[in-house]
Amino acid sequence: MEPAEIIEDGVLLRPWQEADADAVHEACQDPDIQRWTSVPRPYLPEHARGFVTETSPKAWAEGTGALFAVCDPSTGELLGSNGLISIDRNGTGEIGYWTAPWARGRGVMVRATRAVARWSFDTLGLRRLIWQAEVGNHASRLVALRAGFRIDGRLRLADPAPHGGADGWIGSLLPGEVPVAGSTGPAGPGTLAARRAAVFGRPQPVLFATHGAGELRLRPMEERDLDAVVRNCRDPESIRWTTVPDPYERVDAQGYQAHNRDAWARGDAAGFVIADVDDRYVGSLDLRLSPIDPLLADVGFMTAPEARGRGYLPAALVALGAWGFGTLGLARIEWRANVGNNASRRAAEKAGFVVEGTARGGVQHRGERVDVWVGALLPGDLG
Repeated sequence: MEPAEIIEDGVLLRPWQEADADAVHEACQDPDIQRWTSVPRPYLPEHARGFVTETSPKAWAEGTGALFAVCDPSTGELLGSNGLISIDRNGTGEIGYWTAPWARGRGVMVRATRAVARWSFDTLGLRRLIWQAEVGNHASRLVALRAGFRIDGRLRLADPAPHGGADGWIGSLLPGEVPVAGSTGPAGPGTLAARRAAVFGRPQPVLFATHGAGELRLRPMEERDLDAVVRNCRDPESIRWTTVPDPYERVDAQGYQAHNRDAWARGDAAGFVIADVDDRYVGSLDLRLSPIDPLLADVGFMTAPEARGRGYLPAALVALGAWGFGTLGLARIEWRANVGNNASRRAAEKAGFVVEGTARGGVQHRGERVDVWVGALLPGDLG
């Protein structure tokens, strides 16, 4: 396959040259590129030279790939890498890209991805492009969405990064689906998708809740919290009103911690530990986004036995609600509790939740259907 050059929408895509090696080496020192791509670690000058003088030309010559340097058309400055990392005989190509740290925030890779996609369909005659990224790489996902890819689901990665996760997102793009050059396209700046990519693409934050005894912290669960989680989940009241495993073992707490970490990476949920003024575990709080309604979430919580009755949960719920409405753009947060769980209801109502009724046989609880109270918090309800 003959190497090609593309100029479109303010970016130049050209075959790699030996003179690019130094810039490639510099860009690939970036922690995000090393975290989310398959570049060697550490990334040495010989790796960059091999990529631009051997790997890329070989892919073009054999027709197995089409790798482009993404450059500024006026200055020639290297901005990133984009191209087809594989092309199969059935007309499917897989696209891959990275943006140099000095070029981020300018929409470079969205424009480059669209240009490569159009060239792939119009010139190579491909019938489909696919995109894959490790779950948690929200920046790559956002580029794919803006380039027109439909994110179809998740799959286990064949070659996961040494320090990464085992699951990946996968998306596809067909001819005629590439947004026109210059258009904002789906998931553009200011959209809910862009807003949440910025949130979940960063480490989980620590939230602060005002409480009479001092400021509470809502933070990710840590190893030192596990014993307290086990004690809490072995408490008779916790077993009575929640669906925690019974008996509850340390491996269950470890699984809960891993679940929270994975849910944050996917952008599905945010699980927090409620920590007192001495940063000790006093409870757990989960905000789970609806897979159907992007403006809806539900909340679940529990308090350690020794911390009950102190008002920790209402304060934490107010802080979580403010973050959910203000940062995630939610419009409604729902609460459910088995009928008779008066402690949960009091905490919810003190935080501003309005009980809206009873759902008969609303949930499955330890082998039977039980009635549940249903309530909700709207932005104007915060206590």
